[in-house]
Amino acid sequence: MGTAIPFDRDFEPPYGVVERLAPGLRRIMARNPGPFTFRGTATFIVGEGNVAVIDPGPDIAGHIPALLDGLGGERVSHILVTHTHLDHSPAAAELKAKTGAPTYGYGPHGSGPGGMEAGGDPDFEPDVRIGDGQLIEGGDWSLDALHTPGHTSNHLAFAWPERSILFPGDLVMGWSTSVISPPDGHMGDYLASLRKVLERDEETYWPTHGGPIRDPKPFVEAFIAHRRDREEEILACLKDGITAISDMVPVIYADVPPAVHGAAARSLLAALIHLVETGRVRTDGPPDEESDYRLP
Repeated sequence: MGTAIPFDRDFEPPYGVVERLAPGLRRIMARNPGPFTFRGTATFIVGEGNVAVIDPGPDIAGHIPALLDGLGGERVSHILVTHTHLDHSPAAAELKAKTGAPTYGYGPHGSGPGGMEAGGDPDFEPDVRIGDGQLIEGGDWSLDALHTPGHTSNHLAFAWPERSILFPGDLVMGWSTSVISPPDGHMGDYLASLRKVLERDEETYWPTHGGPIRDPKPFVEAFIAHRRDREEEILACLKDGITAISDMVPVIYADVPPAVHGAAARSLLAALIHLVETGRVRTDGPPDEESDYRLP
């Protein structure tokens, strides 16, 4: 039996309403529920009076006007983007146009060695590029940027040390694991990013999809163990002579709806690339979804 992850899917937030979650922290949910976004994208508001907005969300009608209505006369000074998937960054353009606030991010989509993959936002280019360890300050708050690649090469998390809060974006979610989709997604980087946040001491994670994670260390440990379990399942398939990703998916993801088998295949590819890179699996030529894989 694989590692059990303590997912919490009891999450029914209102749409289009600015909710107060904790002192200095608010959230508004975009109405974009789906198989990969759960109930939708959470846009977080940090601070009072002079605020940062984290992950402005998808380009859908009404989301940014509702956010600004909820803020009243408060000033948006920073627009922070954890990564450039279409459910996270496109609304940054509208929010910038209405507030004049600059955008902050690691870089454009596909800025890693792999290039662009499906679901990326090709239009976002941050006004200010920020890297690992960079401090962002405004008013009564300060956030530390953490480069956490894996889900995408440009993925950032933001830590709020004074409140012991981490905004992990899609690195760690309370309702599901993250899809790692090559070429921009990379399993080795993802595992390293999980280990990176595991070494930290934030008490609460506020992911962009799903509810808060109040006890994050066991949660992150379970995520790492889950990926190890998946690798063992792949190795077992290879031992049984199942050498193609298309044949592995119905075996390894037998309990997953067929509608998400495409995403499952992408995650298997990411895991197999990592296994090839670490010498535990071999294939002829660059690993891809059509390759045949084998044990050394």
